[in-house]
Amino acid sequence: MQKNTPYILFLTFVLLVTVSFFLLIKDFLLACFWAIILAVVFDPVYRLFRQYFKSSEILALFLTMIMIILVFVIPLLTLTLMITEESTNYYLKIQGGEINPQVYFQNTIKLLLPKFNKLSHMQALTVEQISSSAGNAFAEAVKYIAQQVPSLTQNLLNLIVQFALTFYILFFLLRDGQHLIRKLNFLIPIGDGIETELFERFTSVARATVKGGLIVAVIQGSIGGFLFWFVGIPAAFLWGMLMIVLSLLPVGSALVWAPAAVILFLQGQTLKAVIVLTVGILVIGMIDNFLRPRLIGKDSKMSDYLVLVSTLGGLTWFSLTGFVLGPIIAALFITCWDIMGKESQVSKRKQGQSL
Repeated sequence: MQKNTPYILFLTFVLLVTVSFFLLIKDFLLACFWAIILAVVFDPVYRLFRQYFKSSEILALFLTMIMIILVFVIPLLTLTLMITEESTNYYLKIQGGEINPQVYFQNTIKLLLPKFNKLSHMQALTVEQISSSAGNAFAEAVKYIAQQVPSLTQNLLNLIVQFALTFYILFFLLRDGQHLIRKLNFLIPIGDGIETELFERFTSVARATVKGGLIVAVIQGSIGGFLFWFVGIPAAFLWGMLMIVLSLLPVGSALVWAPAAVILFLQGQTLKAVIVLTVGILVIGMIDNFLRPRLIGKDSKMSDYLVLVSTLGGLTWFSLTGFVLGPIIAALFITCWDIMGKESQVSKRKQGQSL
């Protein structure tokens, strides 16, 4: 008992130091997570550059980072600037009287109110009552947005810090990744190659999720942008870019094309509304329901329903990060139980042989 006391004290100290370390970096765990995911996804690209530029590791790292910026950063930055510009122009048009939301509310309500009062058993509502309520709600929304403006600077600074930290960590993960993997294999006390199997599973699912998500997002956003241009919706390119971002989430593109179909219908453009709704459900929706699970499930070796459920669960628990983290957790869960099953079978065979 006395011999074990120093070891127990040491383990306690290790546990305390580990918990303290995670508490220390908890505000930057998101940056660490995305640095790891990007390193896993782009490690094959870095290896390719490394083979081509055998004498220059720094050049291979530099080109890999440039590719990551071209694939992720520039599209997101462009979309953010476009949304900001469009929002500013819309706000200025409202301030200048070019766009009057109250008139839009009244026209929409006049169109729908007779049908609503006919179907509803409640007391008949008037255009003035609903317009007043809608106007008050709009005013409250504008007030809320105005109140959030002071915090935008702080949020922007935090975003810049997280972004810079992600790329700083990513640089070293790409450079020292293989050394870190060997060290983790040495430190994790599992043995029998289990840690290697878990890491390979993590790597395959991370790459499949990001690759599949990006392919689906680009396809859905491109179809959605062309659809909006075809029916004459203004700023079709902007809406297409927004659909690309939202399509990273399951049924995320529907947050754009479904309201567009409703607005077209309310404006009396029934044919255009039917076209948007039909293409949205039968084409864009089917891509989300069939192509996404197959792209991710094929490489990650998970069934379609498990990919969908784990993605939705990940989004519920971890927000946007969950679209990658959810399938990873599900894959590791399955792998751990598979390993336990194999170990159990080996143990039973050994017991049978000993008898």
